[in-house]
Parts: sequence; structure tokens; C-alpha cells
Amino acid sequence: MASVNPPRGMRDFLPADKARRERVLAVIRERYRAHGFDEIETPVVEEHARLHAGIGGDNEKLSYNILRRGLDADGIRAAADDPAALSDLGLRYDLTVPLARFYATNRGQLPTVFRAIQIGPVWRAERPQKGRYRQFVQCDIDIIGDDTARAEAELITASLDTIDALGLEGGSVRINDRRALEWMLDSFGFTADERPGVLITIDKLDKVGPDGVAAELRGRGVTPGAVDAFDAFLKRPQTREYNPYGERQIRKALPEGAPEELIAHLVGLGDAVAAARPDAGEPPLVYDPFLVRGMGYYTGTIFELAHPSVDYSLGGGGRYDGMIGRFLGQEVAAVGFSIGFERIVDLVTAVEVEAAQAVVLVHDADVPTTELLAHKTALLRSGDAARVRLERRPKNLKALLERSAADGYTAFAAVRAGDAVGELQIKPLG
Repeated sequence: MASVNPPRGMRDFLPADKARRERVLAVIRERYRAHGFDEIETPVVEEHARLHAGIGGDNEKLSYNILRRGLDADGIRAAADDPAALSDLGLRYDLTVPLARFYATNRGQLPTVFRAIQIGPVWRAERPQKGRYRQFVQCDIDIIGDDTARAEAELITASLDTIDALGLEGGSVRINDRRALEWMLDSFGFTADERPGVLITIDKLDKVGPDGVAAELRGRGVTPGAVDAFDAFLKRPQTREYNPYGERQIRKALPEGAPEELIAHLVGLGDAVAAARPDAGEPPLVYDPFLVRGMGYYTGTIFELAHPSVDYSLGGGGRYDGMIGRFLGQEVAAVGFSIGFERIVDLVTAVEVEAAQAVVLVHDADVPTTELLAHKTALLRSGDAARVRLERRPKNLKALLERSAADGYTAFAAVRAGDAVGELQIKPLG
């Protein structure tokens, strides 16, 4: 007999959980719209060739592919060694690749600088574990058509404003630039073909430390002199003085001789964020020269959202100027920021987003249906309730009211046959 549980890595949500998720999503949408972004929707299915075009990084390996229609057993055996022959479609593993395809398809109907919101489920064939699911919601904002630091500043400002609105004040953003990373690796002496593997190792710095990174790099067999230079840089003497985000912090974090245009870009980004948040003091930004982010399509600024209550990121993104050009044959500037909804929704459990009053009408068995529906309609039309549910009075009223409170209801009223419409006595739950 088949299991009644959902597939591994996927979840059911009870009414109260679903309601809380939707309230959090409503806040996210409202703040994104307030910052000038417009919501779009793309299909959950994309062409197999697009999902496996070499622009999705490791996520491509986690794609759920859809078997071609009409293949019989012989056809499946003949195509067994060729995934593209077996599948012509797949479930989206992120929202960025679909957005690039969307823009290429619809750019004639979009503004020169397009600010997009995309919110929806994605699927990855992950190994299920705590906090890692095979189906989860992503909340993305992207700006297409603006190649200046203003676009990054808008994304960072909107994201910080959003988590503030959810009661998660105190967030900060770690910032780097893939061009600075490439320059740094080149200055140490790593060859171009060594750099992808080197970046994978550098991304482990906060977990294994400088010695662990150096040991793994030597184990990879990369240029020994480059590893020595990098190891020496990691272990260089440093003062413990505090420097807010700005030119001094950035210069101290990079080897000498960093390109001035890159430093100016990063400094300007901080100035823009500070101007957008004048009441917040210094910008909540930290320059991290070893921030990598795993997606291979990033071409410039990259960032991650941090919060002092947890030791993992709550979102991130970066500039991916080369992706849309893969569909159009011409370069189009693009940068995006994704909030980790599944992580954030767990953090705001104690910071409930205000919900409109929801009322349970507990009625006796002999109350006519016509009267019940008249009471319900009157409450909804008067604005005294945004949500009304009818429940027949059980023997255990306390259990009913407790379950209703767990489902997000805030009040109840007892209804008896003949009660005047509009004159029910509404009492708070709990």
C-alpha cells in the first residue's frame, strides 16, 4: 500500500502554517512593490535544453526532468544514455533562468529598465535534510537594463527594508565582486583553468580556516607558488581597528594594487545604500573579499544577506550580465536578489504579521441555513470580519475553539435560531 506521507523533501502545510506563510509573503510583496518592482509569473516547466545550457551551475545536476511523451520501452532503452533524448522539459530549479527567457521573449513590451518580482516554488533533487527541501519557495527581485551601482543599491535597500518590515531588524549585507576575486587570484598566480576549483575551496574558508584552505588547494595540485602567496595573504598581520564599509575597509581587505575602478564601484555602492537609508546610520554593509557564491553566471557584484540571530545567510544574489545575452545574442545588464523565504518564515514565527479579524460562528443544530448565511454575509459586509467560518456546536466546545485559534481565527460568536442579524456578540479567542 502506498505511503500517505508526502514525497521526501516535500511538505504539507496545515491551515495555520499556510496562513502564516501567506501573511509573510504579503509583507514581502507589499515592500517589493513599494520599491517600484512589478510582479510577473513564468511557467514552472522550462525546456530541457534551456535548463541545461550551462548557466545554472550545480543546480543543473539537481533538475527534475520530464520524460518525453510518446516514448515506448524501446525508445527509452535507446535513449537511456542521453538525458536530452529522454527529456524535453524539466521543472525549474530557480527563478533566474526563467526570468532571462521571459525578458528575451517579452522585452518589446517592457520598460528600458525593468524591475521584476518573481515569487513561486522551485524544485531541486536535493538530499533532504533539516532546512533543505526538494520543493521550496523563492522570492526574487531583479533589475534588467541598468548597468550602474544604483541597481545593486536598489536591490539591497529593498531587501533590508523587507526584513525590517518582518520584524528582523539588524540585518546586514556582505558584498564582494567576482571581478575582484578574479583579479586577486590572478595576482597570486593561479591560472585561468585553475580558478573554478580554487573558488570552490575558497568558499569553505569560514568552515575550514586558512590552513584547511591551503591544504585543500595543495591537494588539488594547483600552482604551488600561488598557494603560498594566497596562504601568506590570509595570514598577514592585521590591525584590529574597526572600519565601517568604505574605501579604507575595502583597500585593507584586498592585496595592494587592486583596480581603482573596482574600488570606486564598491565605494559608490555603499554611498548609494547610505543615502537610501539616512536614518540607519552607517550602511549595514561588510566587504568580504572571499565571498564567492556558487553560481557560475555571476559577472560582477555579489552579496549575501546576514542576520545576527543565525549563522547562515538569509538570501543573496549578484550581477549576471551575460545570461540574457545567451538568449538574445546581445549583452543585457541584469542583477538580482533572492530572499530565502523558507529560512525567513521560520524566523518570524515569534513576530506574527498582523492578520485581519477572523470569526468562527458556533451554531446550534437547529439554526436554519438561511439564518447562518445571513449572519455570515452581514459580518463580511460590515467589515467586522475579514474571514468567517461556520461550525456546528460540538460537545467539546473548548477543543473546537482551541483548534480554531490554531487555524488563525481570532474571535467567535454563538448563534442560536432567531438571533437578529448584525447583533451577534463577538468574543475574542484565547
